[in-house]
Order: sequence, then C-alpha cells, then structure tokens
Amino acid sequence: MALEKIRLPDFGDVKDILIVEIFVSPGDEVEKDSSLMSLESDKAVMDLPSPFSGVIKDIHVSAEDQVNTGDLIMTLEVVGSEGATEKSVPEEKPEKAPEKAPEKAVAAETAPPAELPPEPRPAVGGPPDSASYGEEGKTSHATPSVRAYARELEIDLARIRGTGPKGRILKSDVQELIKKALKGGGTAWPGDDEPLEDFSRYGDIEEVKLSRIKKISGPHLHKSWVSIPHVTHFDEADISDLEDFRKELNSEADKTGVKYSFLVFVIKAVVAALKEYPSMNSSLVPGGSSLILKKYYNIGIAVDTPQGLVVPVIKNADEKGLKEISEDLKTLSSKAREGRLAVDDLQGATFSISSLGGIGGTAFTPIVNKPQVGILGLSRSSVKPVWDGEDFIPRLILPLSLSYDHRVIDGAEAARFSRSLVQYLEDLKRILL
Repeated sequence: MALEKIRLPDFGDVKDILIVEIFVSPGDEVEKDSSLMSLESDKAVMDLPSPFSGVIKDIHVSAEDQVNTGDLIMTLEVVGSEGATEKSVPEEKPEKAPEKAPEKAVAAETAPPAELPPEPRPAVGGPPDSASYGEEGKTSHATPSVRAYARELEIDLARIRGTGPKGRILKSDVQELIKKALKGGGTAWPGDDEPLEDFSRYGDIEEVKLSRIKKISGPHLHKSWVSIPHVTHFDEADISDLEDFRKELNSEADKTGVKYSFLVFVIKAVVAALKEYPSMNSSLVPGGSSLILKKYYNIGIAVDTPQGLVVPVIKNADEKGLKEISEDLKTLSSKAREGRLAVDDLQGATFSISSLGGIGGTAFTPIVNKPQVGILGLSRSSVKPVWDGEDFIPRLILPLSLSYDHRVIDGAEAARFSRSLVQYLEDLKRILL
C-alpha cells in the first residue's frame, strides 16, 4: 500500500478557489473519478474528482477554505502501489494566504479593491514607506500572477517590500500600496463604502448573500465599465429566411438527432464578420501602443445559471460546422446550469455574445469583457412590416446591440462590422465565400 498526496490541479490564472463542500471523510473508500469536494471560483462551481481508487487517510483542508494550484488537499491510501507520490504538483507552488480570509474579502483577492480610482490612475509616488516599499533596483520576489496584476495597475514592484515568506510580494502588498497612495491624494470610486439608511423603518426587509460568482464578477464588470470607453451600436437583421432554414433543419431532428438554436447560426455569422474585421478579435496591449490580433476564434456565450451569469467558451468556432457548434453549445449550457464547468471551459474567449431573446426586451448595452474589445447583444426578435418596394410585408426582425472599446474600434468600423454581420445573418450563403 502507498500514500498518494492529492494536490489541487493546475487551474491556470484562477486564484483563491473556495471549497464549498467536502463529500468524504477519513476512512472512506473512494473510486477513481468519484467526487471528493465541490469547488467554487469566480466563474463556476465544479467538483474535484479523485485521481485514484483507495481509502481517504487525511483531509488537509476544510469547507470555506480558499485554495490555489498545488495546495495539498488530501492524502489517499492506494492498494497495489509502491512509494508515495504527489498528484498534480506544479513546478512552483503559488502563495497561500497564511490564514483564512473573511468572506467579505473574497472579492478583493481576485479583483482590484473598491477604493481604486477609475483610469487614468493617479501616480503612485511620494516618499517610500518603510513598511510598504522595497529598495529601488533590486529584483522583486513575486509570483507571475502578482507580477501581471502589478503591470495591469502600472505599479513598480521594486518599490514594494513583500510581507510573504522570504520577502515574497503578495497581491495584498500591491493593494496596500495603492491604498496608501490614495490617502495621499486621489479619488476613490464613489458610493462603494457609503452607509445605507435603515430601510426597515419603511417595512419588512431581508438581506441575502450574493453568490461568489456575482461578488467576483461585479468588481470585474465595474472595472471594465470605468476603464473602457464603451459605445453601443444598434442595428437590425431580417432573419426570416434564416428562421425558415432553422425550422427545416429541426424538422429532421428525429433523423439527425440534432436540434439547432438560433444562437448556432449567430456564432457562425459572428466568426465570418470577425475574419473580415480582425480588430474586433483583438486585445489592446497595456499602455495602448499596439494591438494583439488573434488568429483563432473562441466565442464566449453568456449563460444564465442559478449561481449567476457565467460565460463558457466555444473553442475554434471557425473550424466547426453547425452541427458541432450546436452540440458544443448544448453541452456547455448544460454543464453551466449544473455547475460542472471546468476552468478550461471558461477561458480563452476572443469575443462574446449575450442573448436575452428568450426573456425579452428590444435592446440593451452589454458590457465589454476586458481584455476583449467587443461583445454582441441579442434581444427578442419580432415580426415587423417591411417595405419591399411595392407593399409592406411581414418579416422577422432581430435587434442587435454591439458594444465595443472605442480606443480600438471607431464608430465607422463598428457600423461596418455590424452591417457585415447583418448581411451574413440575412444570407447565410455568404459565409461560404
């Protein structure tokens, strides 16, 4: 018999993952791939499967703990193996908080603190503070995620004295520097910390907790809104012929086993338009001096779930046909609503689509998901009279709302992108050209 050390697998850039529930206890027998615990990140809820069959020897974490890639989760006794190994051990173990953070601080560990001002940010200057700053010119000891976070906020890590083990700079050290700079000048985002009046004076009230997804996505959306100059372009597409084609395909569902939602055709049309206007499939390099044009087409699809809005990604949509996209969309939507999305399902989007057509509305302004530069909103289609040159005829019209980053996309380019998208939706054969 051998002991296997089970560590949290590599979750990429996702940090501070919350343990929602642990399904096993020491002494329990488990099968390979059976669920050990439920995890919740800022994007999804998922189960952690057992990599082996065996008996749980020790559990090194508790419910409500926050864990990161490489953290020791459990020790499992495996029959028929020799020697102890460690499962999913990364090359460098990310920093783990010395003690459990309070619930209200969870969002601050994964997004800039509420006190940060909108861009442009005030210069972080003034005399070095011995409790917060390092020495100029010295190499800073920090994980790649903290370095990326500091670059995003335009902070020089050489000016920070780390409080982690062996002087390692933590994300909280960067945030503390920003807070001290703001106290010396600058304006915090208004309203976040203002006390509310006592609403119970007017009647019964109830305070409910936000889901972790909403607590984390809220600051991210706020950051995108205040840092990106949003413009929304509204348009309409006549989808009468496309809807007839969709119904024709679905009439054969008994034979093909595939039913097509309208979103499948929109994804194909969006990819075709993105190829025609590559700037819409890009990201702006920090500092605004250049663009990264992406030669792959991963489309994020906003899905409404009981825990909140999540955006799973259809990878390489340009290489897939309608049937494959339909199957991917069905699988991802089902996994999202059941809380079974993997981290990889949520990463790598180059452009996003948010559809409210199943609920209603005539138009809305979707928020660009930074570092993307565009997002398409779909509202409910309706039959409208359209003049054909001789008479008014009923046609099915789809409202479109295209939000874009005005630093990258100007109004004329957005209008041309929208017109191109409309042409693809109105005549899907153009995609073959």
